[in-house]
Amino acid sequence: MWFFNSPEIVFGEESLSYVERLEGKRAFIVTDAVVSKLGHAARVQAALQAAGLEVAVFDGVEPDPSIETARAGAARMAEFQPDWIVGLGGGSALDAAKAMWVLYERPDMDPEGINPMERLNLRSKARFLAIPTTSGTGSEATWAMVLTNVGERRKLGLGNREAMPDMAILDPSFAMSMPPRVTADTGMDALTHAIEGFTCQWHNDFSDGLCLKAAQLVFEFLPRAYQNGADVEARSKMHNAATIAGLGFGNAMASLAHGMGHSLGGVLHVPHGRGVSLFLPYTIEFCARGEPGCTRYGDMAHFLNLPCTTEPEAAAKLAAAVRQLQLALDQPRTIAACGIARADFERELDLLVSNAGNDNQTVTCTRIPDDNEMRRLFEYAYEGKSIDF
Repeated sequence: MWFFNSPEIVFGEESLSYVERLEGKRAFIVTDAVVSKLGHAARVQAALQAAGLEVAVFDGVEPDPSIETARAGAARMAEFQPDWIVGLGGGSALDAAKAMWVLYERPDMDPEGINPMERLNLRSKARFLAIPTTSGTGSEATWAMVLTNVGERRKLGLGNREAMPDMAILDPSFAMSMPPRVTADTGMDALTHAIEGFTCQWHNDFSDGLCLKAAQLVFEFLPRAYQNGADVEARSKMHNAATIAGLGFGNAMASLAHGMGHSLGGVLHVPHGRGVSLFLPYTIEFCARGEPGCTRYGDMAHFLNLPCTTEPEAAAKLAAAVRQLQLALDQPRTIAACGIARADFERELDLLVSNAGNDNQTVTCTRIPDDNEMRRLFEYAYEGKSIDF
């Protein structure tokens, strides 16, 4: 038995205006300081006030939000008593808002204990609206959330199906202000979601088509959005692609590139999209050398018009296409290119291996590495060597 979950999605130009139809008394916006400074929070606040709602804003979410931030936001919610929670921003803000929502409705919960098995009884106090301002994480269309345990330098993959947003507003105007580097990082995150959602062990008939379409859109429109941030069509297509990929992998799972990227981000503070996509071609090569018949790179390559006749050739073509896109976007293709000194990398390697091996995204990979293989994967990715084991 499996499930397919999705929010109500309103997309396209001026879709923010739909917010004026919401019914409620109080709305609590969760965002970060940059989004507030850009004026996005004020735009959303005005739309909510036009709907007759009293509005409060929490803009203290940091990159890779901590457990402490989730608790602080939930405490503010408890004081304000909203019936709408509005996550506004990139993945960090949306994930933090989900966690705050859970703690607001369930103040008895330890945030590290948020899991798919327990009944949370959300929506007894509030519903959730997600408005992404970046085009990559797909958090607006998933029930997952990632928090950071700062003391342990470890990212926590948490989630519960009840934490799926009730509604997502995909207004491309929010993405127009993204600088090129953020455009590239978040867009490559969407591509990683699409490819891993299609090729992980938990792929299914409902998620497959979404992942394929999202990958196609990213390859076509991300270079345009990166080169010209004022390209409205490219921005709109990438905004849609991110959510489509979120629906795809969110109803399947991600895989090894995410497990390794989470580890790299938690230990050495590489931005999420940059980290997971850096590992993507290496993990494609690694999985392709596993048990025959377990991967689906041929299907993905065929859909993307990458000519191939065998599964190993398809994996090689797909990995090469990802690397070519990284090159076009000036993305780092090695850990060293992220500015991480070898001494720092080697000092943290044991922790990198341990955290990646314990990440909940790693377990759905079609070839799960042992500790020695995981170490070699990190070492190869540091140096930029194609996987040969």
